[in-house]
Amino acid sequence: MNPAVAGDARSVSIVTQTCVRSERNDDFARWQGETSGFIQHFPGFIEQRLLPPNPPLQVDWVILQRFASLADAQRWLGSVDRQKRIDGAAPMLIGRDDVHIVQDEAGGIRPAPVSAIISTRVKPGREAEYRAWERKIAAAQSKAPGLQGYRFEPPVPGVQEDFVAILRFDTEANLQAWLNSPARKALVEEAAPLTDEFHSRIASSGFEQWFRDSAPGDLPVWKMNMLVLLMLYPVVMVFGYFIGTPLLDRELHLPFAVSLFLGNIASVFLTGFLVPWIAGRFGWWLRPAPGTELRTNLLGAAFISAICVAMVFVFLRLF
Repeated sequence: MNPAVAGDARSVSIVTQTCVRSERNDDFARWQGETSGFIQHFPGFIEQRLLPPNPPLQVDWVILQRFASLADAQRWLGSVDRQKRIDGAAPMLIGRDDVHIVQDEAGGIRPAPVSAIISTRVKPGREAEYRAWERKIAAAQSKAPGLQGYRFEPPVPGVQEDFVAILRFDTEANLQAWLNSPARKALVEEAAPLTDEFHSRIASSGFEQWFRDSAPGDLPVWKMNMLVLLMLYPVVMVFGYFIGTPLLDRELHLPFAVSLFLGNIASVFLTGFLVPWIAGRFGWWLRPAPGTELRTNLLGAAFISAICVAMVFVFLRLF
């Protein structure tokens, strides 16, 4: 990717990986929530996705911020407002952040169960040799089982000094098999004379990036459904009572099909923000400790059911 990409119709995304002190995870989540609200009004901003840590595979927080163009992303990275936000988070962080700009696929960043983000600082004057080496390793890893995609991004002058490679795999096992394979290790050693620094981090994502996988195995559908219901019901109820019935039906006299469609749009949008939030607070139930599965599953299901019953009772009394 180069500055000419600014004229490309496709959007770009800023991928940030940062390590947070374990005792400050809640503080960082609140800080990131405030930042999410702040960036909504920045020119060219499209969307943001937040992937909390998922040890042992992913120990970092991963933030994907999507912009309409490279120029918009660069303006955000260089803005005084962003720097002020970063200064406020500094006491919560450990070590260096990895910040990369990548050009999106035609439909935006394509989620995969697990990805490796590899950044490389190439020695001055060795760029052409490194690009030739990159084509060589790309050909080798194309044969790796489970590979879903590979992206290679050159540096962006004034923004990003590293070459960035993003590998997407279907499972952690297949990713680790490639990273630890003799073929890859030999190729990495071959590139050593060309590079000053080599750094990699792993990010995992799950069901539409709302949930994280409870490795090994998939997250039970019934648990996801219960949490979606827990957030969807109050959203639909409140929207219908305060907006749907009084405004869309009585004031605007919209047909029921149109009113329902608008309500669904609002419900899906709000649920998309609320489900990741509630999933983070029910991590103990989504991924129970070994040996406690039955007790934890029953306790969590009973707790969520009790909340749903309580909401029905409250709405009956209020509305």
